[in-house]
Amino acid sequence: MTTQRLPFPVPDERAHLFVGSYADMHDLVEDLVVPDGVPEAAATVLRTARELLRQSYYCYEFSTVAVMHSLIAVEIVLRDRIADAGKKPLHQLIKQGAADGILTARQAEYLDYGRQIRNGMAHGQTTHAVMPPAMAVPMVTTSFTIVSELCAARA
Repeated sequence: MTTQRLPFPVPDERAHLFVGSYADMHDLVEDLVVPDGVPEAAATVLRTARELLRQSYYCYEFSTVAVMHSLIAVEIVLRDRIADAGKKPLHQLIKQGAADGILTARQAEYLDYGRQIRNGMAHGQTTHAVMPPAMAVPMVTTSFTIVSELCAARA
């Protein structure tokens, strides 16, 4: 039996379109800090999204995965904040969050856009989506902000 050894990661060629070196990736994500008071389940997901962004230097597609992952954290917190959330799908949580004043209209719009991207990928309608880090970072940042605001409002 022959075993295959994976090569050490090499920078994705496209990474150099937005940073000069892996060290520069820190600058892109340094403000993505999970504040105190965020439930551990959501905090873990946000930290993972941040690291996926950082690692997109080596695997460009990780930036898209980071956006999808950051939406999971928002959904976790929305389920916690909305009393009768149950097993409602995310689009209903977004609508109810906006109607209840938990989310601003702009936040609901962002979340619905992200939800549509996520659903397209999850249901095979979008088979290959690449979101450049320059586009992904603001989206993940918005997820961090929404989670932070929802958890701060709960405290």
